[in-house]
Amino acid sequence: MLVQDRSTPKPSKPISRTSTTSSHHRFSEPKNLDFSTWVSENLYKIVAISLLISTVAAIFLFRNVGDTAALLCFETKTKELETIPYPKINWHSIPQIPDLSSPYASFRSDRWIVISVSSQPSDSLRHLVKIRGWQVLAVGDSQAPSDWNLKGAIFLSLEQQSTLGFRIIDQLPYNSYVRKSVGYLFAIQHGAKKIFDADDRGNVIDGDLAKHFDLELIGEEARRQTILQYSHDNPNRTVVNPYVHFGQRSVWPRGLPLENVGELGHEEFYTEIYSGKQFIQQGLSNGLPDVDSVFYLTRKSGLEAFDIRFDDDAPRVALPQGMMVPINSFNTIFHSPSFWGLMLPVSVSTMASDVLRGYWAQRILWEIGGFVVVYPPTVHRFDRIESYPFSEEKDLHVNVGRLIKFLVSWRSTKPTLFEKILHLSYSMAEEGFWTEQDVRFTAAWLQDLLAVGYQQPRLMSLELDRQRATIGHGDRMEFIPRKLPSIHLGVEEAGMVNYEIGNLIRWRKNFGNVVLIMYCSGPVDRTALEWRLLYGRIFKTVVILSEQKNPDLVVEYGQLWQAYKYLPKVFDRFTSVEGFLFLQDDTILNYWNLLQANKTKLWITDKVSESWMTLPTNANSSEWFSTQAELVKGVVRTLPAHFQVTYKDNVDKHSLTFCGSEIFYIPQNFVGDFVDLVGLVGDLEIHQKFAIPMFFMAMDSRSNFDSDALGTMVYKTGVSRNDSSTYYSPKVPAVYPWNVSTESDFAKLIRAMALGDPLLMEMV
Repeated sequence: MLVQDRSTPKPSKPISRTSTTSSHHRFSEPKNLDFSTWVSENLYKIVAISLLISTVAAIFLFRNVGDTAALLCFETKTKELETIPYPKINWHSIPQIPDLSSPYASFRSDRWIVISVSSQPSDSLRHLVKIRGWQVLAVGDSQAPSDWNLKGAIFLSLEQQSTLGFRIIDQLPYNSYVRKSVGYLFAIQHGAKKIFDADDRGNVIDGDLAKHFDLELIGEEARRQTILQYSHDNPNRTVVNPYVHFGQRSVWPRGLPLENVGELGHEEFYTEIYSGKQFIQQGLSNGLPDVDSVFYLTRKSGLEAFDIRFDDDAPRVALPQGMMVPINSFNTIFHSPSFWGLMLPVSVSTMASDVLRGYWAQRILWEIGGFVVVYPPTVHRFDRIESYPFSEEKDLHVNVGRLIKFLVSWRSTKPTLFEKILHLSYSMAEEGFWTEQDVRFTAAWLQDLLAVGYQQPRLMSLELDRQRATIGHGDRMEFIPRKLPSIHLGVEEAGMVNYEIGNLIRWRKNFGNVVLIMYCSGPVDRTALEWRLLYGRIFKTVVILSEQKNPDLVVEYGQLWQAYKYLPKVFDRFTSVEGFLFLQDDTILNYWNLLQANKTKLWITDKVSESWMTLPTNANSSEWFSTQAELVKGVVRTLPAHFQVTYKDNVDKHSLTFCGSEIFYIPQNFVGDFVDLVGLVGDLEIHQKFAIPMFFMAMDSRSNFDSDALGTMVYKTGVSRNDSSTYYSPKVPAVYPWNVSTESDFAKLIRAMALGDPLLMEMV
């Protein structure tokens, strides 16, 4: 019927049968419409209609026998995109929303810390409220206790949030940290000029945000120094891993595309920019930094807690237009020109929300001439050893690389900032990065911002659309990051092969719960850091003792001849480790040859004759030796029965055991015995070389020692330490002696040890 109507339109006027000549030529005589004649004259129409019907039937058949799920999914997505309405907002008639319901209606502060809470106040939160000049605002979700209270903090329960009159309230999930968006609006409504986006599990280092961030961008208090900026020399580079700049090459932040994880090299050069428009400031976190589930679940063994450290002295670094960096919601300063960028999307997973917000905000930030700056560690977050939900991050791993490319190429001709923001939100929904819900949420968020008195910043010219300035030689700034020790090497290092990294992971897995206690006789200001770089990759931590106490280098005081008396204090700090390995700095540890050692047994050099000696106690002994022998005998006489019996079974009563004690291992199951024996020595001045073998032989029978652990070590006496390279071997567990007193000595050592651990060459 439709085809007939379209093929035979009705005339607008009736046709007269007494027409003129011209009319006779325009209309032919009526024809005889029998069936055969009609078919022959309309054959082309019949064929066309048949083809149309066949096509419709084929499509219907395809839908039922083909990839139905894929087709229906495609049709569903198509319908969704076709039906997403573009919000219509009258930007000039948005009524104000005053605070008429909360007890803080008249309260004003220009510095706010906004957190989300779902449980009673944490210790970290109690530290946050003590930061002078900042007001803490805790936003509760559905799990937050109704009696939540912390002196110095403002708490917004779900009930209080619902009375504030914000448009976004109805679109927020009840049990999610994204309810912080309510807190952001509340803070802006009450005078905020700076907002520290934080969580309740991180302690601000030194309790002072001003020490780490740029809180003042203009005026006398603003820092005038220029800021290093990543080079825009490569226009195809759109994302960077800032952890490399701060000394951790093999760690990457949550939200970094996985294809960029292997970019480990430091920057060829940087440029510089003036301070003043770093409207978003991202701080790093020591301890447990912001890492994704892939890193967290694959870079450690068992219940080991992460304790990753970044370079405190590395300069802050900015991102140029066209280049992005992951931004999180627990350690970030937002200045008022970027408050619009605080909105946390609601249609994506919670693990993806703040990362998507960060990339979205960075793109809009370019429109007002602002930039992001990454700062050295500002907080310390403690690893609670909780499971990371990989499924919650799948949006990141799948889409974030595509999102960055989309954002860099996105353009808008909208005349105001808020209209551009809404346009970008809509475009991201069209591309499937979030849904229509976030388009509506963005519209509500922007209107709420205006309703609480926020004034949108003015637009600036976008440098992406202009030819970039040429970087001259004088504009190139060099900074070579420190290579801080990291046990979490999950990617291939430059110039190395996979099995070497696998070895490092195996060594770390074996010794990652063992504490190394190192005694430095050399100058600690030249060697302490180097020792930590060397052995910190392998052991849980490196505790350094020396007569040269140095709090800045975390070097503790201790005298070598009685070093054993300082060990109980160290033991008390690490009650859950497998054991403690003591090492003097004149002995080199080849850890790769100790994987088979039994960490539940005592190790000492009892099979190394040059180190472990049993000498007779007779009149011909030196005065010092005789004095030590008498002191040892006196202690043995006071030993409890179990210690005394074991000791006498190990030693001839007419002899005294002497041991160099440069290296020994105490497993956790013998720590209590060792501490008891130190207590029995008390104030007696027994030298370490006599006390340690006495302790060992009192704690257990020599037949139970793991004598093979250190039995093959190289132990030379009467040789020059400068000739150590001539007798060094990577095939033994340890080498004595070796002198390290300068950086050049350390470099020489590293080159020798690289025969057993090639990755060490990355340190020199």
